Amino acid sequence: MAKAQFNREEIIGKAVDLFWEKGFSAASMQQIVAVTGLKPGSIYYSFGNKEALFKEALETYCQKRKTQIRTILENAPSIEQGLCILLNRFVQEAVAQNFRSCFLVKTQLELAGAKNDLHNIAAAKLSEIEALFYQYLIKSHDEIESRRYATSIMFHVLGMRIYGYQENPAKRMQQALHDGLPWLPWSQTHCGI
Repeated sequence: MAKAQFNREEIIGKAVDLFWEKGFSAASMQQIVAVTGLKPGSIYYSFGNKEALFKEALETYCQKRKTQIRTILENAPSIEQGLCILLNRFVQEAVAQNFRSCFLVKTQLELAGAKNDLHNIAAAKLSEIEALFYQYLIKSHDEIESRRYATSIMFHVLGMRIYGYQENPAKRMQQALHDGLPWLPWSQTHCGI
């Protein structure tokens, strides 16, 4: 068999954008062909099927988010200040004109009734992100506190991913973060409201 003649990461990136916008069910193979520029045979040969491509898209999205989180937390003066910076960045993303919510959350909502493999993968990816927060928090908090804080952060992040469509959301979201996560050093990170 001939070797694929395309940049796999670029194709997956285009698939992420399509699936993120349309969802799994509404994205047709014709749209995938149009967006990626690949022939159907190349897609099936390289990725297996639409579901397998979607799984790779979920994985790629999750890895990029985890890299973003790691970069911010590792370059901050403290984990807690890094969390403030990260959460403030999420607020700014949520109020941006081209905001698309979270690909993992959208997948869970779209496939909630089906409870199929794709739904379970999206849920597992969100759990990976929560576990990443825990890994950083355990460096300065005990196990119980770290788990509670990681869950609370996820609760707030997921809420922001949906709430961004409200009127004057930035100030309201920042106030909710300050109220809901009072253990973070908001005043030290210039993330005030």
